[in-house]
Amino acid sequence: MSRTLKIRTLKLFHFVGSVAMFVGFWYMFFLGRYNTDEREWSQIALAFIYAALMFLLNRIYDSYSIGYRGASENAYSQTISDFFSLSLVWIISMMMYRTFVSPLPLLALLAAQVAWNILWCVFAKYIYSKLYKNRKTIIVYRDEDDLERISEIYRFKNKFDVKKQIKCPDDYKELEEELEGFEAVVVSGVNADLRNGIAKFCVENKVKGYFVPHVGDIIMQGAGYMQSFYIPVLNVKGANPTPEYSFVKRLFDISASALALILLSPIFFVTALAIKINDGGPVFYKQIRLTKNRREFRILKFRSMRVDAEKDGVARLSSGQADDRITSVGRIIRACRIDELPQLWNIFVGDMSIVGPRPERPEISEQYEEDMPAFGLRLQVKAGLTGNAQVYGKYNASPHDKLIMDLMYINRMSVLEDLKIIFATVRILFKKESTEGVEVGKVTAKV
Repeated sequence: MSRTLKIRTLKLFHFVGSVAMFVGFWYMFFLGRYNTDEREWSQIALAFIYAALMFLLNRIYDSYSIGYRGASENAYSQTISDFFSLSLVWIISMMMYRTFVSPLPLLALLAAQVAWNILWCVFAKYIYSKLYKNRKTIIVYRDEDDLERISEIYRFKNKFDVKKQIKCPDDYKELEEELEGFEAVVVSGVNADLRNGIAKFCVENKVKGYFVPHVGDIIMQGAGYMQSFYIPVLNVKGANPTPEYSFVKRLFDISASALALILLSPIFFVTALAIKINDGGPVFYKQIRLTKNRREFRILKFRSMRVDAEKDGVARLSSGQADDRITSVGRIIRACRIDELPQLWNIFVGDMSIVGPRPERPEISEQYEEDMPAFGLRLQVKAGLTGNAQVYGKYNASPHDKLIMDLMYINRMSVLEDLKIIFATVRILFKKESTEGVEVGKVTAKV
């Protein structure tokens, strides 16, 4: 049995085990209590619904990334999938039976599944380490910034055994000699000709190649193939969402933001009261940001910093918990992301969307574009409350990385992609690194 088949069997074992636990709990605590023999079909339907939800959510949260994440990270993702799957099945069951269904057995099931997830993830990590040995790796980079960009590779010691770092030479022949004997190549910032040579070397020698993309790579991903010529031609174009998608997206933005504003109104009231009592200053903080086609708008937030946070007139990003401008109440609401909730009003009135590139301040955007003019390509679509860069990056991600991740979203915008990002946002809400600020003393995330 190949290593890949063994890992897939291991993943299937966890999935089947999770579904079996659900079926067992449901038959023990719910069968006969909320339905009759004539509704036996509903039990089968709920089992299939639960399995489908688990499959989709585990895909969204990458819950089975055994070799790329730690056991705790995968267990955390699987538990979120369990929670949402059980919550949705609970709601559906009440609609089916037209009565209130006690959630207590499902909470007990969730606790059992958390234990199951932890045990499986630890075991899966052990099996993976036995099946796959870390690869002898060389890093090829252009300058120190490019090397810093891929510094996280040292966290994956189970996959990469970095033996050498080399600043890319001008001549590919010289570089090819350096690549000999390595099992993996990590490339960052290298020019197109040399990258093509490295890619060819990896394919011919069955070496794993990992390339940090350039902005042009991502733009080309969104290109369409034209068959009007006798030679292959790719047609590069900007964001061009269909009218149907634009209508559905706006309808969803209005409906979801309106509902959230109503349901979260108690949190709004308590937060506003706490801010006012804390220092007597204004509850809300308004700031000019950029949205689609560089249109300026006033973003709305709960104030989490002192009133005189920018008394020197310099636009600056937060340095996280080390930032002495953050108030005591501000630290709490920033940790829980409550400070962002007033942006639901910006979404309702059309300044923002639920999903899209996070809006930058004009001053900071101009600074980024001085070094990287392509940064303005993020403004092809409406700014969002959450987006690709927020789900897969960090608050202090470099402008280059933000642009890459946002362009990846712009290339594949769809209703399903938006839903995927919305669900994936929940996963990072309580992750400390997603709110990590810029270095103390810096005003932006420029590298």
